[in-house]
Amino acid sequence: MGKIKVSNIRVYAYHGCLKEESVNGSDYRVDVEVLADLSKPSVSDQLKDTVDYVLINHIVKEEMAIKSKLLEHVAKRILDRILVECPTVNTAEVTVSKINPPINGDVEMVSINLQITR
Repeated sequence: MGKIKVSNIRVYAYHGCLKEESVNGSDYRVDVEVLADLSKPSVSDQLKDTVDYVLINHIVKEEMAIKSKLLEHVAKRILDRILVECPTVNTAEVTVSKINPPINGDVEMVSINLQITR
């Protein structure tokens, strides 16, 4: 078993329950970690045998572009697509962080973390 991490994917998106959030948008950070059997690609040296982190980045950017009220909702969509489009992934974990959230406080970010296993 091996682990692939795609860290600090930065996107600008329009998630939130407040009207201003869905109109003005905000900066987000997304981190993805997947567990998969990496024994075959470690020998074959072929992209087709591993989890393509370019695809993971693409999935994150596409799902983050779809407005959601809750970060949990967008994170679940990301996880579901990873399991569908990356058949060698056994477990996936995603953390979605809203940078400088509008919560009337000095808060760097708020984050949610979801994990799914095949």
